[in-house]
Amino acid sequence: MKPISLNKVEIKDKFWTRWQRLIKDDIVPYQWSILNDQIPGVEKSQTIENFRMAAGEVKGEFYGMVFQDSDLAKWLETASYVLTMERNEQLEQWADGVIDILERAQQADGYLNTYFTVAEPDLRWKNLKDGHELYCAGHMIEAAVAYYEATGKSKILHIASKMADQMDAVFGIEEGKLRGYDGHPEIELALIRLYRATNNRKYLNLSKYFVEERGRKPNYFDQEDIERQKIGAKNLTPPKELDYYVAHAPVTEMETAEGHAVRAVYLFSAMADLAAEYQDQALLQAVKKMWQNIVNKRMYITGGIGSSGLHERFTVDYDLPNDRVYAETCASVGFIMWAYRMLELEEDRRYADVMEQVLYNGALSGISLDGKKYFYVNPLEVKPSLLGHRNDLYFVKGERQSWYGCACCPPNIARLLASLGQYIYSYNEARKNLFVHLYIGSQIEQEIEGQLVQINQTGHYPWNGDIQFQVATESPVHFTLALRIPAWCDSFEITVNGERVETMDSLDKGYLKIARTWNSGDRVELLLPMKVRVMRSNPLVRDNVGKISLLRGPIVYCLEQIDNKENLPDIGVSAKTDFQTVFANDLLEEGAINLEFDAWVTDSLSLNVDELYFQTEVKRNPFQAKAIPYFLWANREPGEMLVWIKEEK
Repeated sequence: MKPISLNKVEIKDKFWTRWQRLIKDDIVPYQWSILNDQIPGVEKSQTIENFRMAAGEVKGEFYGMVFQDSDLAKWLETASYVLTMERNEQLEQWADGVIDILERAQQADGYLNTYFTVAEPDLRWKNLKDGHELYCAGHMIEAAVAYYEATGKSKILHIASKMADQMDAVFGIEEGKLRGYDGHPEIELALIRLYRATNNRKYLNLSKYFVEERGRKPNYFDQEDIERQKIGAKNLTPPKELDYYVAHAPVTEMETAEGHAVRAVYLFSAMADLAAEYQDQALLQAVKKMWQNIVNKRMYITGGIGSSGLHERFTVDYDLPNDRVYAETCASVGFIMWAYRMLELEEDRRYADVMEQVLYNGALSGISLDGKKYFYVNPLEVKPSLLGHRNDLYFVKGERQSWYGCACCPPNIARLLASLGQYIYSYNEARKNLFVHLYIGSQIEQEIEGQLVQINQTGHYPWNGDIQFQVATESPVHFTLALRIPAWCDSFEITVNGERVETMDSLDKGYLKIARTWNSGDRVELLLPMKVRVMRSNPLVRDNVGKISLLRGPIVYCLEQIDNKENLPDIGVSAKTDFQTVFANDLLEEGAINLEFDAWVTDSLSLNVDELYFQTEVKRNPFQAKAIPYFLWANREPGEMLVWIKEEK
């Protein structure tokens, strides 16, 4: 199963078109201005200026994180996806101009990295653990492939190929080469993209080397530390355990998902790609084991991953605190990338279900409605008065920020939203199966049996589960349309040209497959009833004992103080309450469904506020509560927020 090319997918969806328009008209220009330090009052970037220094065009000192280059790379990748949607002369001029700077900054041997060119030119490839050279190179390669595919211009692809050629000359098991790998996985999946764009197999083999060498004994990072001590090189970060780098064991011997969450999902994405390219069953089983561990024991209901702010990492099974959560936006982006790659390996809805869960909740919460403010961390419970007073909450923000000194998340969520079209569909050519993974209004073109087939998808998802598909083709053509029936949906109906389809025996790993000869004008209507679902968690998740969460369709809901009251954890709700769905445009201009319901709160008059502890039974009073989609929180005034609500018996 392969994705349908992004240039063959046009999103025409009321919900998602606003985000695509925002990316094109506001976010990409806004982030470009930040990278050029043109917006007063926003965290300094100096990213473009660093490249000019590396090119020898200006003098100065490197500024920013050691991986500052990746901010530009992700911006360029996002710009490429925008150019795939439509031509934009100004954007293309910006991109071409910065590519010229990259070409001048690239060293004669192909090396390209501003930190180690400007700040530590004698220490290239001597700090793979923390230096992020391969990480930055990976993002630049991804940007290069995306720009080449969008415009057909090959200059940046040549730059990327020279980078990869230089790495291939440096790394490997051959005598005289470094048997190292990156401390932050990214180069692995990027090299696979470069291989697919150039058909140069050495890039695929280099990716395979990086993955297979990782975690072997003696561990390269331990040896590297010894060599750095010999030359008196400074450490870029405090020492960390090997599992932080997901380098504690060979990838096929890992039992649980460990370490830095973003590093992990980028690595697992590459493992899935390699399993597909080499038909490697050991890699497939290893990456499936990681998936099962995360989804069944280490994932938040929003799809967020990484439960500890210390080292931004996984901890242990069922450790999912709601207020001290990390759930980095970048981790959600990487999780979606990984989920789609798992779909390419196995046509199973469980991967698409998670992809959807993360997309509408843990990822989309990372960006404000105007596209110019961002969350790095995505908590499920916030009390603003505690922030700044507790060390274990130092990383949590009650409001999205305009930018960050470590600004990995803003351009990452932008590139996800700009490339959304590539996650909606895929096609299995051997079986002539056209899969629909996400219900997003769109039009696609796919060649089937030598002719161009057009599918037009319409609907009002995620607020309404009535979805329509219309087929356009020059002549009758036989193929299978495979529609995902989400796990959250306990019933569904489907008609083809108005006639109901019997579906009892048609579900294949969660996909409803309609095999027939299709004619132009054929129409499919799928109805997925959306009921409010009251969810509980495994009691081993200590923070959620005695609590429920509210979901409808793919949307997770939360309480905000502005709609309810102070001290949200005091609000209780019965699972048997009648939840009213209210369509309103008070938060989202095009409208969203909120939930209104009867709840209970403590009668403050029955308490002695001067007593901290007491024996008196607490009196509870009725209260009208309101919940909004989680991704919309913090778009009004600051205040408390809560996903898991006390269950009132």
